[in-house]
Amino acid sequence: MVPAATPAPVVARLNAEIAKVMRQPEVRKQLADQGAEAVSTTPEQFGSFIDSEISRWAVVIKESGAKVE
Repeated sequence: MVPAATPAPVVARLNAEIAKVMRQPEVRKQLADQGAEAVSTTPEQFGSFIDSEISRWAVVIKESGAKVE
């Protein structure tokens, strides 16, 4: 995640570098050892995922009546 005003070339570079790191076998193994899976997406796909998670969990929070203390 980066601030909303981050220039597209910077986002693209960060995405490319992060994807490169996530393809390294030692990184994939460390994540797997923790029960995680390395997944790379485009910034647009990640944005869509975050939007869907916000919508999904907003319903759960509203229905549960949870409040910030």
